[in-house]
Amino acid sequence: MTTQTGQPVLSDQIAEKAASDFKMREYVGKAAYIVTVLAIIWSIFQIYAAGTGVLDAMRLRAWHMMFLLTMTFLLFPAFRKKGGTVRFPTFFDVICILLTIVVFGYFLVNYSEIALRGGYLLQMDYIIGAIGVLLIFEAARRVVGNLAILAFIFLLYNFFGNYIPEMFGHGGFSVNRVVDHMFWGSQGVFGIAIGVSATFVFLFILFGAFLRISGFSQFINDLALTIAGRAPGGPAKVAVLASSLMGMINGSALANVATTGTITIPMMKKNGYRARFAAAVEAVASTGGQFAPPIMGAAGFVMAEYLGVPYTTVMIAAIVPAFLYYFTLILVVHYEAKRLGLKGISRDNIPQVKEVLMKQGHLSLPLIVLIIMLFQGYTPIYAAVFSIFACILASWFRKPTRMGFKKIAQALEEGAKGAIGVGVACAVIGVIIGTVSLTGLGLNVGYAIMNYTNESILLASVLVMLMSIILGMGVPGVAAYVIVATVAAPVLIDLGVEAIAAHMFVLLYACLSNITPPVALASYVGAGIAGADQNKVSLTAVKLGLTGFLLPFFFIFEPALLLDIDSISESLLPILTATLGAVGLAAGLQGWLLTNVSLIQRFLLIIAGFLMIESSTRTDVIGLVLLIGLLLWQWGTKRKEASKVNISS
Repeated sequence: MTTQTGQPVLSDQIAEKAASDFKMREYVGKAAYIVTVLAIIWSIFQIYAAGTGVLDAMRLRAWHMMFLLTMTFLLFPAFRKKGGTVRFPTFFDVICILLTIVVFGYFLVNYSEIALRGGYLLQMDYIIGAIGVLLIFEAARRVVGNLAILAFIFLLYNFFGNYIPEMFGHGGFSVNRVVDHMFWGSQGVFGIAIGVSATFVFLFILFGAFLRISGFSQFINDLALTIAGRAPGGPAKVAVLASSLMGMINGSALANVATTGTITIPMMKKNGYRARFAAAVEAVASTGGQFAPPIMGAAGFVMAEYLGVPYTTVMIAAIVPAFLYYFTLILVVHYEAKRLGLKGISRDNIPQVKEVLMKQGHLSLPLIVLIIMLFQGYTPIYAAVFSIFACILASWFRKPTRMGFKKIAQALEEGAKGAIGVGVACAVIGVIIGTVSLTGLGLNVGYAIMNYTNESILLASVLVMLMSIILGMGVPGVAAYVIVATVAAPVLIDLGVEAIAAHMFVLLYACLSNITPPVALASYVGAGIAGADQNKVSLTAVKLGLTGFLLPFFFIFEPALLLDIDSISESLLPILTATLGAVGLAAGLQGWLLTNVSLIQRFLLIIAGFLMIESSTRTDVIGLVLLIGLLLWQWGTKRKEASKVNISS
């Protein structure tokens, strides 16, 4: 079997190996129909609740949690060896499902009464709350094991903080106090994290499922081929374009590598790229989608809620970081292709752009509708619901893409299943956020960083960067952002950094944890597909994504790099010089500009890149003069090489 490009599709065995960490149980027989029906009902419920607003926030979250945990216990085995194809859930799974229905049913029935009596809890309320927290931890253990361990450490901190000396200690809290705060309060498991899952995250994952089923993914791949396929190293550029677009929709670097990577990585290897380079390109491209507008993997919608600003403000602010990140990656891919003497894909294996637009162009309508509605001031939730229906409607424009009842049901099912991982992460993150608010840990961390760094923004930024990367490791993008926005972003804001710059800073590093050793999961999945060494892929990915690691420090001190529609003229020069800086940085990293560069030239190119990304007039001028000088040096070298070739021939 081959793709439209003539490239062989990766074998099912390798694809299965790459996606093994994300594999759920597969049911056969009647149980399979029950799971499918339940998933479809959950998706329809979420669309109805979001579109009509008939439920208040707490009830919506409780219903969402009930569906979420029930699906988790059905699809994720208690032990990995118990996975695979099954006919029925285990007895333990059934017990967990029944407890889930009882606990969250009790919450829905009694929440109003508890609120009327001023939050006073009876003994049964405490028991129900404790069971609810345990169920969330069991679900998290199955789905996001490392995050469950982290949350458990935070939970223990509530009880044993009195044993920790000085500023990080506290008086300790009773079990009842912790259960009250974590389960019945609005800052625990029913707080902002699960609220995000019940609204933005679920709907946009569902939207992504409809786009995939309608054929939008194939359209993006074919369109990328027509744009970059024939250029030197065309397959890698196609991978960057396609993975960035799909990554911003599904919001998961891991899932994107495990799906699109099974096609793009073998395609790059066949073109002549080294296995570790191909895997790293896919990992870096998929990771950047989480902060690439217009959708930003749904993290931008959460940021807008935190900041209390329209989503369009966040979306516009993210344009320059995302542009420089991908512009540098495209240049690195191009220079590597030139250095290796690679060619593009032959014309025969590339579809015609007119043909692609005529046959599949209508599939872009839902994305266009989404962007227009966001700029018109509609809420992201309403825009997402409307775009889902627009996706169905657009698919009917042509018979080959038409979504009938079966495909719509498939999209509803896939969307629900795809939301489980992020949803469970958001649920258990409620324990982390609840601990931060109950114990004052966030304030204590902020004070400690400010005291340790003597209120130096640069030093504090380095510590916040490390904190964001560590807290984001192994966590889905949106969930990682919720953690760092709660713990890390306030530190920078207290030091005087603009709020949007602080939140964009922690978002980028939380996302980049996907390619940062030692827990570079996106890199590791790419390595599994490419058959390359995991550590080498991870280090190569850090190198390719270097702009992403550097840029946040620059917009901390120069917010003009984060576009503001009211002062866009002030941003033009910093953006121009930063773009030129990206050219120098990419050339230095890959050892090619107009021709091969020497070691000293590589060093000078990287310095020039740094100087121009740092947007002050003096550094821009020095960097520009240095880059022009290196270009002239390279031009002279290239002429000499050409003369030698002519003489020898």
